Amino acid sequence: MTEERLRYETVKAEEVAFWIEASEVNKFPENGGACMEYKGLQIAIFNFSRRGEWFATQNLCPHKKQMILSRGMIGSHGNEPKVACPFHKKTFSLRTGKNLNGSECDLATYPVKIENGVIYVGFKA
Repeated sequence: MTEERLRYETVKAEEVAFWIEASEVNKFPENGGACMEYKGLQIAIFNFSRRGEWFATQNLCPHKKQMILSRGMIGSHGNEPKVACPFHKKTFSLRTGKNLNGSECDLATYPVKIENGVIYVGFKA
């Protein structure tokens, strides 16, 4: 499963080569997440409606090695939006993917945009 974790790579906004349609905005739960698949990768998309923001990360928990993060609880650590893994409760920044409980196992993050009521996730070439 370590190899699976290595397939996920953070994409910065300036690196986006193309946008993949995830779904209509109204299909996502408020203040929660859902998952999409792209080229065998599971991407967790979070509608943080309390903040008016959207985020995307890998869905793979880096510790338990299960596809679970889209079902994690979202909240804030100070001003930092975060998701807590439902298995071990470790928290990760939704902006940067940084593990907020230590320096091990950060998450890959992806840019998100909304156009005409549809959510898109950005990927590299």
